[in-house]
Amino acid sequence: MVKAFSALKDYLDSQVLGQHALTEGILLALLANGHLLVEGPPGLAKTRAVNALAHGVEGRFHRIQFTPDLLPADLTGTDIYRPETGQFEFQAGPLFHHIILADEINRAPAKVQSALLEAMAEKQITVGRKTYALPELFLVMATQNPLEQEGTYPLPEAQLDRFLLHLKVDYPDAATELAILRLTRGEALSHEKAKLSPISQADIFAARQDILKLHMAESLENYIVQLVMATRNAAAYSEQLAKWIAYGASPRASIALERCARAKAWLEGRDFVTPDDIQAVFFNVLRHRLILTYDAEAQGLSTDDVLREILKLVPVA
Repeated sequence: MVKAFSALKDYLDSQVLGQHALTEGILLALLANGHLLVEGPPGLAKTRAVNALAHGVEGRFHRIQFTPDLLPADLTGTDIYRPETGQFEFQAGPLFHHIILADEINRAPAKVQSALLEAMAEKQITVGRKTYALPELFLVMATQNPLEQEGTYPLPEAQLDRFLLHLKVDYPDAATELAILRLTRGEALSHEKAKLSPISQADIFAARQDILKLHMAESLENYIVQLVMATRNAAAYSEQLAKWIAYGASPRASIALERCARAKAWLEGRDFVTPDDIQAVFFNVLRHRLILTYDAEAQGLSTDDVLREILKLVPVA
């Protein structure tokens, strides 16, 4: 089964050149049953990446373009009155698909973004007095432009916490950009897409169960907990660290760190988790869950700088 996902990874890498962290993050989110937030300037193949995933996974795909005039009902659906029956009938919105691309999510105001809260956390939506279950396979990949760009809104903290991973993508180097030129030219000439046998939903669910059965030593479980506790009780590790963190990570961070470390080990063909697996996913899992103090921002520190310090301070079990 690992071979099928390795083939999917190779396919994603062939379609999205030079963004190995992005393609791996997409697979980790799929295998760890979580959602993905990708941040970067326009034109870096964020949308292309999720389109490639939809091509390689069995399921329904839908893209939602977030704009300032979007309404919550445009995502969840709404009750429509049918004059012929004299009754209201629920018209399902685009969230009732398996893979959702929330494109440029931070170009819509908070009231629209918050419509995703229940869907992402509980895989259900509530309209009026009724609650509707979403598909068992439900993955939201949201793209976000840097907050420095015009027309963007910061995501609510409650929604950020529901994303399993927060990836940052940057511009490719010269050699990769040359390969991108040749890839797009070849696609335009041939009008053909690379072929891949889609992975069934049954295989995805089976892989998730296998991942949960991987061996993780108790010492590594404690290591995960201590890493997260260092964001909440920073003074126990360093006075300087305590001055940088206003609010730490929630228990969702511990769960996400364990799930992603397991998924990474599984993708690499191992049946056990190592400290390197935890550290490899640490930044992407915690990056969006910390709120820094004004003191840290005044010093020009990023959340990655703070997380790097936490890795130095917390000993590997």
